Amino acid sequence: MSEVSSSLDKTDVGVDHDYSTIEEPEPVTIVPKGNLADLEEQRSWNWFTIRTLVTSGTGFFTDAYDVFIINLVVPMLGYVYFKDNNNHLPAGTEGSLKGMASFGTLVGQLVFGYLGDAVGRKKIYGLELMIIILGTLCCAMSGSNAKGSSVIQYLTFWRFVLGVGIGGDYPMSATVTSEWSSAGRRGKMMSIIFSMQGIGNLMASVVTLIVLACFKSAIIADVDNLDIVWRICIGVGCIPAASTVYLRLTMPESPRYSMDVENDVEKAKLAIAHATESKAIEGESVPVSKKAKRAHHREFVEYFSHWQNLKILIGTSTTWFLLDIAFYGISLNQSYVLNAMGFVGDGSVFDNLWRTTLGNLTVSCLGFVPGYYFTVFLIDKMGRKRIQFMGFAMLTILFIILSTAFYQLKKIVPLFVAIFTLAQFFFNFGPNTTTFVVPGEVFPTRVRATAHGISAASGKLGAILATFGFNKLVEIGGAPGDHAFLPQVLGIFAAIMGLGFVFTFLIPETKGMSLEEIEQRGTRNLTASLPPTSSATGTDAVAHATPIA
Repeated sequence: MSEVSSSLDKTDVGVDHDYSTIEEPEPVTIVPKGNLADLEEQRSWNWFTIRTLVTSGTGFFTDAYDVFIINLVVPMLGYVYFKDNNNHLPAGTEGSLKGMASFGTLVGQLVFGYLGDAVGRKKIYGLELMIIILGTLCCAMSGSNAKGSSVIQYLTFWRFVLGVGIGGDYPMSATVTSEWSSAGRRGKMMSIIFSMQGIGNLMASVVTLIVLACFKSAIIADVDNLDIVWRICIGVGCIPAASTVYLRLTMPESPRYSMDVENDVEKAKLAIAHATESKAIEGESVPVSKKAKRAHHREFVEYFSHWQNLKILIGTSTTWFLLDIAFYGISLNQSYVLNAMGFVGDGSVFDNLWRTTLGNLTVSCLGFVPGYYFTVFLIDKMGRKRIQFMGFAMLTILFIILSTAFYQLKKIVPLFVAIFTLAQFFFNFGPNTTTFVVPGEVFPTRVRATAHGISAASGKLGAILATFGFNKLVEIGGAPGDHAFLPQVLGIFAAIMGLGFVFTFLIPETKGMSLEEIEQRGTRNLTASLPPTSSATGTDAVAHATPIA
């Protein structure tokens, strides 16, 4: 009992506790110093590091490809299925088709985030990728009934299923990558994983251009041949996912989860030895507690009942929500902006599709992808918070310029392209990357996946709002297709980015902090708020509060 009290006294300096009513807990695991120190000191890029990057990164590549390919496929669907509507999907149908994946993603983020903490990373990592493969294949093979449901309705449903898998990948890949990384390169590794979103976006354009080129004569001869083109474009997305399912299913349990949640030291030692390509260290002989029955929802409520912890979750969730309103408002409807830039064809079906796709590729190469890699190389030097402040500030300024000088800039296409490209650059060398990284490291292990899932789901709410709202807002004051209100919408985005700057103040800096330091900081906040006379709660808190050496 004296050892446990001593540990708490060291953790909560200056806080008076009454331990007289706390029952004697079962023996608690104190992890030998050598284990996590080996993982923290790992600096070389060994096979396991590369495997982790490939396993998680390929999933994010697939996620981005599947999300953004719909922007290129929708015009094809208009030419094939809506000839009587001027070759355009009705606004409501287009919004549902684009937005349904976001609804599924929101569900997947919440469900898989909870399960990742409740049952462990290993038990469910890979399931989300199987759902992505199923959803992608079914999207590509969508058909229609002789009477009743149409191709678009089936495609919309399967995009929801696809979204569930994509959503599950967010909290799982973020926590897995974070927990297998050392403090000195954790930001870089998580940014590399997320940067695959940029590569997936770029490859969606590349694949579409290749398939269009292959079917050029067929499309010119008969526009209905686009029915084959869009199915191939979507179906290609399942290839990278299928190639990494095995790697995910055989990924060891995170050593941090084994130590901090399961209290399984031996399991953690073996996992760390596997990751560092060294022999498992013989730690000092310590008593190991039996695997406790956990009530994850109770642990979650206990942790976030303290304002110091809750305000961080509010910060990560709100900034992601605000970011995604603008990010998806532009990205999923990028063809509107590309038309304003002059990326329009000569009126023929093939040329219109070719120029729109080429415009998306141009924007990706100029600003979208480079922004990710600036973050990769600078995040562990500049820090997460600094990059996020900078990104929100620059986006606010750039959207103000685009909004106030929209029609003047349209006449100077190179300048318009340059400003829009800068906006894409500062999305990714800014909050689009940091809002993914921070929730994956700023919370303790036992609530990390859930908190990341909630933060990501908040972002997806913003994406849904943008997807359904943008299509209607841009048409105010003009004929359908004129996008007469687009300058005002860009002004709204500027105000939203300004709010993102303000809410960034709620987020702490995690640069250079090990996950063990973050774990102990959360423990101090939790134990300081515990009622000193509650024996049951106190016992549980002691079990969680024991510092990891």
